[in-house]
Amino acid sequence: MDALKTLVMEQSAQIVEITAEAAHYKARLEYLEEQIRLMRHKRFGASSEKSSADQLNLFDEAELSALDADNEVPDEADDSLNEADDTSTGKPKRRARRKPLPPELPRIREEHDLTDSEKVCSCGCLMDKIGEEISEQLEIIPAKVQVIQHVRFKYACRDCEEGIKTAPLPPQPIPKSNAAPGLLAYIIIAKFMDALPLYRQETIFKRLGVFLPRSTMARWMIQASILIQPLINLMRDEVNGYDIQHMDETRIQVLKEDGRAAASQSQIWVQKGGPPDKMVILYHYEISRGRSVIERLLVDFSGYLQTDGYSAYSRVRETIFQVGCWAHARRYFDEAVKAQGKKAAKGGKARAGLSKIQKLYAIEKRIADQSPEERKRVRQEQAKPILDEMEIWLNKSLLEVPPASLTGKALVYLRNQWVSLQRYLEDGRLSIDNNSAERAIKPFVIGRKNWLFADTPKGAHASAALYSLIETAKANGLEPYAYLRHVFKELPKAKSLEDVERLLPYNVDVKQFT
Repeated sequence: MDALKTLVMEQSAQIVEITAEAAHYKARLEYLEEQIRLMRHKRFGASSEKSSADQLNLFDEAELSALDADNEVPDEADDSLNEADDTSTGKPKRRARRKPLPPELPRIREEHDLTDSEKVCSCGCLMDKIGEEISEQLEIIPAKVQVIQHVRFKYACRDCEEGIKTAPLPPQPIPKSNAAPGLLAYIIIAKFMDALPLYRQETIFKRLGVFLPRSTMARWMIQASILIQPLINLMRDEVNGYDIQHMDETRIQVLKEDGRAAASQSQIWVQKGGPPDKMVILYHYEISRGRSVIERLLVDFSGYLQTDGYSAYSRVRETIFQVGCWAHARRYFDEAVKAQGKKAAKGGKARAGLSKIQKLYAIEKRIADQSPEERKRVRQEQAKPILDEMEIWLNKSLLEVPPASLTGKALVYLRNQWVSLQRYLEDGRLSIDNNSAERAIKPFVIGRKNWLFADTPKGAHASAALYSLIETAKANGLEPYAYLRHVFKELPKAKSLEDVERLLPYNVDVKQFT
């Protein structure tokens, strides 16, 4: 009898063990199936996170709690949250009208008239001119290369022959080089704004009859970055002197870093901030992605720092308050919905989380043009109750979803970032997400796809400085080529701090551009 009991207990233990093992493999299978669906969607599906009415349904907390997961009946989506075009009506899209050509472009008038015989009416009378009809075409003249000769007259005394006086050469952006301000600006804009690597530019110059090696142009980039360093220093003071700042980082490969393999990944950090009328975007090259870099870049900064969920940004200093990014939280839930495929249509935690975040974004869309004071008031009245309900839902959902699943990871991210994600309610000047920094870093990412890497740390530092000046100029409404040409012409003449400050993108007088 005792042997039978022992056998039953052993079998029961084996059943428990097998059941647990089966549950483990089932969870693992579901996780792998999620990953496969997500990879398929990333490769073949739409990359946008926008959701249409038939893709996303908004649920209330009570409905989610009451309905069984397999029998949920979603409500109709709120039309105000539909960010995609409605293609379900079958109405043909209106053809986009051609935009008029810019009025500031020069016009060349070419007149076309009837022949003398065509000006005679069928009745025999000579027709009178009653008006004209104008149609416009856009024409372009390829880059024109020319040589500027600086002719300096020399004087000498025929009586004493003591010496010769020569008219001085105007200060140049790169002394003892043949690079004029316009050429420097052209090469820099082509590489850092149009993502045209120097080796391609070398080919283009050859086609124009000019031999300009890429090594020479690379050296000019470094020398130009040294020239603009005073502007970069003043821009850094401006961005760190304001109490709201966005930060992000992305990788860069530098081939010749001391003590590191050529395949090693370094970092480009971006800072965006400053008053609304003095917007600054700064790029900075470092080999590290550690917190020490953040502390050094923000040594003079106090206030709100908006970032993604990277842990190095948290607790930098007591005077810096991290603001989370709801776009990253939304992305986790969006990926979970896409990975679930047809299962997501039944509802579930991932779609519910995504719909709740969409409610927050709908509020931001409605108050985008309001004053900071009004945005804060509306957020407190409308967004805070949604967040309070979401926190209750989050704590409950964490106990019901496997943490290894994509939905579980989305919930864990939300839990870990919850304090910083709510902080945008505190000040109407704050954004709901860090998309501002992500947009600022995008030009660098696009350029990296073309020029691939930097050869030396000096080149990486130069790239960061030149990107900073170009993107800050764009952020302040300046045409980058005209601005850089003006800077390279006037900065070598600067003799005081005031002269340099007048050349900052938010201080410069565009009427002086020539």
